[in-house]
Parts: sequence; C-alpha cells; structure tokens
Amino acid sequence: MDLLEFIAAEATEDLFPWAAQVRAAERFGLTLGRVEETALTHGLMPARYQRNRQTISVERQLHLFRSRAVIIGSGGLGGYLVEELARLGVGNLVVVDPDIFEEHNLNRQILSSPALLGRSKSAVAAERVAEINPAVTITPLQVAFSRENGREILARADVVLDGLDSITTRLELVDLCRELSIPLVHGAIGGWYGQIASQLPGDDISPSLFGSWSEPRGIETRLGNPSFTPAVVASLQVAEACKILLGEGESLRNRMIFVNLLDMEFDEVLLEPAPAAVGE
Repeated sequence: MDLLEFIAAEATEDLFPWAAQVRAAERFGLTLGRVEETALTHGLMPARYQRNRQTISVERQLHLFRSRAVIIGSGGLGGYLVEELARLGVGNLVVVDPDIFEEHNLNRQILSSPALLGRSKSAVAAERVAEINPAVTITPLQVAFSRENGREILARADVVLDGLDSITTRLELVDLCRELSIPLVHGAIGGWYGQIASQLPGDDISPSLFGSWSEPRGIETRLGNPSFTPAVVASLQVAEACKILLGEGESLRNRMIFVNLLDMEFDEVLLEPAPAAVGE
C-alpha cells in the first residue's frame, strides 16, 4: 500500500483524520506537512480543517498550505498572527523578532506566560506552532528586521504581516515590500484603538500611515495596550492576508480601517495613492 492508497483507505466523508495523518508520516517516513499536502492534492481535507470547508474549499486550502507568510514581530500583534495563521493552515511561516519575553508582556501577548519569561519570542512561536499544527513549517529568526537583512528575510514571501511597534522599522518594511512587490498587511494598536491597511504591489501606503507622528515608536507608548486590542486587530490582519493569498473578496487597497473599541466604531478612510517614484 502506497501513501495515497493509505490516505484513501483512512479517509471518511472526504476527511482525513489527524491520527491517520500521524500514522502515515511514521509509516512512510515523511513529514506531517508532506502527508497533508498529498491529501489536499487528491481532494481530501485534513479533518482539522473541516470547519473551514464551508468557507475555504479543498483547492484553496491547498493553496494556503503552499503559501509562505512572513510575520515581522511576535509580540502583541505577532503572537496572534502566528497562532491564527497556523490554525488556518498557511503552510510556511517565517517569524522575526529579536526580543525575549518580559513581565510587561503578560497582559496581552498570547504566546507569553510566567514560565517563558526570558525566552526568545520567535523560538516560543516555533514551539507553539509545533504544538497546535505540526504540519506547518515555521522558521524562527531572532533578529531585528532592517533594510540590510530584509531582502533575505522576505525572500519567497507571498504575504507579509506587520506586527511591529517601531515606526522607523515599519516604514523600512513598507518600503522594502513595495520594492519587492510583496503584499503587506499593516496593523498597529494603541490603547482602545487600532488600524489596518494593505499595501499591494504597485502601491505605497507609507505617506498615509503615520501622518505627522514624529516619535520613533507608536502611540502605544502613551496609551499602552490591553489584552483585547491586539486580538481584534491581528484577526482582521489574518482575514486580510487570507483574502490576498486566495485572491478573494475586496482587500483594503487604498483604504484604512480605524478601530475604536471604546465607542465600538469602525471607520474607513480612503487613502490617496502615492505618486510613483521616478523610474517606476
């Protein structure tokens, strides 16, 4: 019996159970990801994604599995981004964060716990993904993103998600994604408030992101962040990234959503497309 015959024999109602996926990997000496891709390629949905089926077809689930998302930052926003992308089934994740967990992270960063204080955020993200969806390949990078290393970090990315708290680094990320024609989903938070926007190839959202804000770090340095704001904004970012990867729905191209959880208001602001640089 080969792998495909094994998968077909173990499937029930076009669903391939997780326990059978594990047995197949062990029996044929393959990664869980390779088994998952084989099942999806032949029209069988891994049972862990069965509640996706009414929203995401088998073919689109396969497309997600073959996609590569780069998450810059794995703290407040980034931890939720990693968690949700892995559960969604995006098959290749790169997580970039130079920091370790500190006590002030515990109120809002989903990957943090008292037992993990002092641990690398990117390494913990990799351990979390291995725990919740071992079929996903994750590359943790304990480095600070910069223009100098950015091209290597973003190589082969299908979408990039912004989980940063530094305006200077954010602008470098926006600029590099524009140069490389990689879709970027921006998110930022502060207190009760957040914002989400997308930069697709050919766009430049940098003039619209921060207005006259002149400080190197975001407004969260003044407002702080409770537990719920990063969860809301990161979820919207993941939804936006999913649409971009699948080519479905209407993206936030040339518009930004402002989230006001204090008054429970969501406002849309149209962004003026930036003029193309000379030579583009």
